[in-house]
Parts: sequence; structure tokens; C-alpha cells
Amino acid sequence: RVVSILSALLERVAKRNDVVAAVERRIRDKTAVSAFQGLTKPAISVGGYLERIFRFAGCSPSCYVVAYIYLDRFLRRRPALAVDSFNVHRLLITSVLTAVKFVDDICYNNAYFARVGGISLMEMNYLEVDFLFGIAFDLNVTPAVFASYCAVLQTEMAYLEHPPPSIDAVSPTSLLQHCLPDQEVDTAAAAAA
Repeated sequence: RVVSILSALLERVAKRNDVVAAVERRIRDKTAVSAFQGLTKPAISVGGYLERIFRFAGCSPSCYVVAYIYLDRFLRRRPALAVDSFNVHRLLITSVLTAVKFVDDICYNNAYFARVGGISLMEMNYLEVDFLFGIAFDLNVTPAVFASYCAVLQTEMAYLEHPPPSIDAVSPTSLLQHCLPDQEVDTAAAAAA
């Protein structure tokens, strides 16, 4: 579920940013902003790519949450780089590779991840180094940070399962149900009563 939620979230962001990126590419004459920027869109969807990584990399589910945290840290430090269809695949494989090395006890090497990601070993190594410097080697994730990103993914899951009706029909308590785990919703409802 984490993989499908994360892929849906990133696909939505990439599609939104594709429009902006198309205008910027015309302006900057197709020069890459970073090593992550591709010149063409990969044929595989973000969901298919993340499913491929999930199937072959053998990462724990927590790795995908940590990869999402690392990806957010990287993008906050590089505001000129927006996730779009030209870079989302490289960003994903690199953030998952970095997360699995930090979180899991056993993981595959860079050559294996390069094959899974459909890139060369040299490119995988370069992307990993660029990514690590991009997040200033800030690999530690506190339980509170992990929980907050899980909450974001949980909100995304609720959105995917039950898209909200128009904003006029949403009551504050129904919004609360989408943001809190079921146990906390019951506690919040009891406190409100």
C-alpha cells in the first residue's frame, strides 16, 4: 500500500509540474538543471517503476517512507528542481537506494539497483553521490519525523480511497477523520462530545 500511495502522490506532483517544466525547458534551451533531469520521459509510469523497485529490490515498507523523507529533504535544498516526468524516476531509484542502505540490514549493491532502475552503474553511483550531498548527508530520521510523513501518506491514502466531495459539503469533523488514524479519531470525537 505504501508503494501505491507514494506512486500516486508523485505521479500527481509530476503531472502538475510537467506543465511548468515545459515552459521552463523552452526558456533554458533544454539544458539539464541537475543530473536527475532526463532529456526524454521514460516509457514506464511512476507507478509501474515503483512497483518494479518494490518487486526486485526487496526493501522493507519503512524504506519507502524514509525514501520519501529523503526526497523531500533533497527537493527543499534544491528549490530550482521540481519533480516532473523527466526526473521522477531517477529521484525515486536514488532515494530508495539511499534509504535501503541506511534502514535495512541487508540490501543489494548499486549495480543491482542500476539494473532495476534501468540506468548504468556509473550513473547510479553519480546520482547517489549527488543525492547525498544534496541532503547534506542528513540521513537520520527521528520517530516523530517518520510519523509525520506516515500521516501525510495516510492522508493521501484516504484521498485516493474516498476523494472528498466539494469543499462546501465537508464538515470539520470529516476532515479530522482523514488526517488522524482511526484510534485517534475515536479519541478526538470523544473529547469533542
